[in-house]
Amino acid sequence: MTEYKTVTPEILDKLTKIVDSKYVINDSERMEPYSHDEHTDPKYIKYPEAVVMPATAEEIAAIVKLANQENIPIVPRGAGTGLASAAVPFKGGIVLSLERMNQILEIDEQNMIMVVQPGMTTGDVQKAANEKGFLYAGDPCSADSSSIGGNVATNAGGNKAVKYGTTRQQVLGVEIVTAQGDIITLGGKCKKNSTGYSLLNLIIGSEGTLGIITKIYLKLVALPKNVMDLLAVFPDLKTAIDIVPKIMSAGITPVCVEFMDNQAIRCCEEFLREKLPHSDNGFYIIVSVEGDSEENLEDQCCTIDELCSENGALTVLVADPVKIWKARKSFAEADRAKSLVYSAEDLVVPMDQIPYTIEKIAELGAKYGFTIHCAGHAGDGNIHANILKETMSDADWSAKLPALQNEIYEIVYSVGGKLSGEHGIGYKRVPLMEKFCDPAELDMMRAIKQALDPNLILNPGKIFEYK
Repeated sequence: MTEYKTVTPEILDKLTKIVDSKYVINDSERMEPYSHDEHTDPKYIKYPEAVVMPATAEEIAAIVKLANQENIPIVPRGAGTGLASAAVPFKGGIVLSLERMNQILEIDEQNMIMVVQPGMTTGDVQKAANEKGFLYAGDPCSADSSSIGGNVATNAGGNKAVKYGTTRQQVLGVEIVTAQGDIITLGGKCKKNSTGYSLLNLIIGSEGTLGIITKIYLKLVALPKNVMDLLAVFPDLKTAIDIVPKIMSAGITPVCVEFMDNQAIRCCEEFLREKLPHSDNGFYIIVSVEGDSEENLEDQCCTIDELCSENGALTVLVADPVKIWKARKSFAEADRAKSLVYSAEDLVVPMDQIPYTIEKIAELGAKYGFTIHCAGHAGDGNIHANILKETMSDADWSAKLPALQNEIYEIVYSVGGKLSGEHGIGYKRVPLMEKFCDPAELDMMRAIKQALDPNLILNPGKIFEYK
């Protein structure tokens, strides 16, 4: 186990020589926001010894070199909207906040690329692209608050992943500061690259453990001219999910196919204080489609309507996009309002295994005495299962939650699934990673980490245990 040094007054003085003193924080009150992410369980709170807010890659490189020299851990942090405690400093040391690095550096309209700093919110990236007639297709539910750097670090998925892919498919290049303090660019503006190992894809999704992202080259696509959202309401989850492959095999490539179980619908309705269609007995499938023309869009919608009606839908509605996406995107916030402490599971299974997996999750919830709400991305098998603590005692929560999680993931892995579809492993899922990931695969990951970060200073304690 690596023994790290603490941040001394002398280290603080050196940091203020790199970054102006007003961007170096070490008093508890001001560091509180950096002691946690959106994960609400108090056991995942850990204060840093210092917070530093650099403005350039060169300042970050100098901080990393100092940390390497002094053997002090560094935890990169975006907007702190994660749900796996990846940006929490469990080994102490320095939280390196990228919040000041929040600018668009270039919009290259000819090559359809936007170059941005990591601290920009994803929503601001989307708006800037739209203003130029383009679409940035990365679209996590947290887009208005999450940072684009955090999206890249976790390979965020989101609502448009069925058609456009996850964040990985939106990134053509990154500039990073390595664990040794070197500044390098991986990828760039080229659409293709077979020049050696794909180090770019190694960095994407590495959760700040292999390098600190300082610049991102994002792919843009033409802004669709015609978009429509449909809400299909089904009497049960299996009937709802069974429609998804039928839509996909009908020659339609939807932008997204989302689902919400009835408990999630009711919880969001209560939170928003807005009546939602068939909230008494419905299970939602939300389908978003794009068309080159109004005629093409109408044809797709008619086909989806017919398929859903033939397969048992209670109703198919042209949805008010503001209302229906407000409901879908409030899923996590509604559960937090119902239970301040909850565990957001982010499992992914083959698409046809969603009904079986959720059925088993419900059975396990009843067995352990938990309320569990499910929603997610039906088009790619990503289930968000929120396990609510509610009035359960701290002792029961601490004892029962790990047992429940183990049983859930035994089912997930038995059907060919994985621990996380888009939230990442962070600190929260390290024990589960150790149990369910192939040991040989973990050894490969450890070898990569050791090669790129031999002093283990970048976001230690995340993804897997060091040996």
